Amino acid sequence: MIADRFEATYLIETPLAPAHVAEVMAGEQSCGTFTRVEGETDALRERARATVEAIDELESVAAPSLPNALLERQGRSGPWRRARVRISFPVANVGANLPTLAATVAGNLYDLGEVSGLRLESLQIPASYRAQFDLPQVGIAGTRQRTGVTSGAMVGTILKPNVGFSPAQTAELVTRLCAAGVDFIKDDEVCADPAHAPLAQRVPAVMAAVREHQQRTGKHVMVAFNITDETDAMKRHADLIEREGGSCVMASLNWCGYSALQTLRRHTGLALHGHRNGYGALSRQPLLGISFQAYQTLWRLAGVDHMHVHGLQGKFSQSDEEVIASAQDCYTPLADAIDDRVLPAFSSGQWAGTVPATWAAVQSDDLLFMSGGGILAHPGGPAAGVASIRQAWAAAREGAALADYARSAPELAAALAFFGK
Repeated sequence: MIADRFEATYLIETPLAPAHVAEVMAGEQSCGTFTRVEGETDALRERARATVEAIDELESVAAPSLPNALLERQGRSGPWRRARVRISFPVANVGANLPTLAATVAGNLYDLGEVSGLRLESLQIPASYRAQFDLPQVGIAGTRQRTGVTSGAMVGTILKPNVGFSPAQTAELVTRLCAAGVDFIKDDEVCADPAHAPLAQRVPAVMAAVREHQQRTGKHVMVAFNITDETDAMKRHADLIEREGGSCVMASLNWCGYSALQTLRRHTGLALHGHRNGYGALSRQPLLGISFQAYQTLWRLAGVDHMHVHGLQGKFSQSDEEVIASAQDCYTPLADAIDDRVLPAFSSGQWAGTVPATWAAVQSDDLLFMSGGGILAHPGGPAAGVASIRQAWAAAREGAALADYARSAPELAAALAFFGK
């Protein structure tokens, strides 16, 4: 990759010639518009214009994927041609400006009248450009160090009920979950600073339980407090968590925005747990939005330490193939010679029975395996739920079938009987 340019790859659909549309995209997102304007000299275009690097035409389809009033007014009809387009942009156009980088690779392109579908699939950046942005401060190794989990998957859970508990009730649940043996506990994305359990009261109550457990056992349980809010409030919440001995904060990425996450990253050394709720609105239509590789690239430039990837055989719409690819994206450095890997968080309908597929897919323990109902709803209680997941990981690593392993693992046997229905 050229050191002074970054590259974005798109999937487009259009009734026009894909080469023409690619040139429109390159001009629109750099120095041009729909026609050359005064002052747009050849020298300026040479310096600042984006360049079409490759066009790979794919199959055509009979109907457009998305409505387009301009094409309808023009009376355009099919075939609707699809193509994969790779465009490079001068780094100097953007600089170390994350919101503008996002606007460049994923801004007005979605509104172009020439397309009936457009999706940002991937984003590649040179090492010199990566170095201008924040790195994760905790990442995989730091999360292991802070939780004391030197080997094996890190087992986490989500506080349920999502909302309604008082600070004292939340702390009591955290006490039970710490005793159950979890490594990680997180708030739900819809519970941030509610009136019935404000962070100013909930954080001290929960951290008192965490500290007591740590003093008694030597084990620090990482709690990801949801501090999603406006920027100054998030900084105050992070300071409170740090004073109370906490190690992690969580933010709803799509609703806080790049600037807020960058500010938070530079303000605190706590682990940043990136929750992607709302990502489905950006990704579920195959010819619209943004694929996870490009999505997580932008958020990793903001300095997050953990990224949600959903879970295998889970309750959400993503295919297992998409979840696996997302985890591999988290494990892949964004540029050569820079270790900026982040910890993938597997969540959504996870329990002991989904462990074998997870292990087979990633062949790695460097993940957060988060289970809400799979732990809290286990018929033997939370401790049995945690045990069933650890037993499932042991079985998967040994290559043993869960049913066979469960003959000498009663917690796993109970999980298979209860959740397997």
